[in-house]
Amino acid sequence: MNRQMTHEEHQTALAASRFGYGPLAHVNTGNSGRLPAFGGEFQPGLYKSVSERKFANPAPLGLSAFALTTFVLSLINMSTRNIAEPNLVVGLAFGYGGLVQLLAGMWEMAVGNTFGATALSSYGGFWLSFAIILTPGGFNIEETYIEEQGIGSFYDAFGLFLMGWFIFTTVLLIVTLRSTVAFFVLFFTLDMAFLLLGISYLQRDASGEVNAPVHKAGGFFGLLAAFAA
Repeated sequence: MNRQMTHEEHQTALAASRFGYGPLAHVNTGNSGRLPAFGGEFQPGLYKSVSERKFANPAPLGLSAFALTTFVLSLINMSTRNIAEPNLVVGLAFGYGGLVQLLAGMWEMAVGNTFGATALSSYGGFWLSFAIILTPGGFNIEETYIEEQGIGSFYDAFGLFLMGWFIFTTVLLIVTLRSTVAFFVLFFTLDMAFLLLGISYLQRDASGEVNAPVHKAGGFFGLLAAFAA
């Protein structure tokens, strides 16, 4: 017959379990039905064991880079504190949302996560290209459009740029239908953000400027995507 633990023994075992030791420790043997979604991986589908992996999980780094950069730009898109120009986000898009997220995507490829590598690398590329478009002086992309064809041509081109990312995000959104609700919400809100922002540049107001209400709505969905990430 098994002897019941005394109160002192129970307290000692409970303290040890917090560090993964003792009879009260919860050890994941790989057969448990309480596994976290994707094992913390940025990958839809079934749980995959990471016991043999030699790399740390790069998904938190990539999602953090995406979330912070999206958060700042979305606040600007919503004209928070009357800030209208996105110049400040250029540095963040180059350094954190762009370079760091791209590196995280490459690490996802190294650990065999195809979806994570595709998503993080692509959105890292998005932030780099976004920063290049808005960088004044060096690339002169916006200035060239304005000088040759007027501001309207730049708005049209930038709107098509955003609509392209809307289509790409829709494809990823379809993939997340087999995942958790939180995963789906992240890509749904991001998809809506791209769609509304693209429409705001393509369907301008009577004065020919960006459609402010639709632009702010896109910023709102971007903010939701940042929190979801």
